[in-house]
Amino acid sequence: MNANELRDKTPDQLREELAKLKKESFNLRFQQATGQMENTSRMKAARREAARVKTILNEKAAAAAE
Repeated sequence: MNANELRDKTPDQLREELAKLKKESFNLRFQQATGQMENTSRMKAARREAARVKTILNEKAAAAAE
């Protein structure tokens, strides 16, 4: 999901997306620890997507504060 798609979402939708990504990251860490992980690049992608969502949330919060 790119930043333009995220900017169209409401803050509540972004928080839900962030929770989903954190849960996925947690599950991926467990898969890696148990040796079941097949797609190792998904960990990096999940972290970056979570950071992207946090950035958009911060931008929206800053815009609302002004």
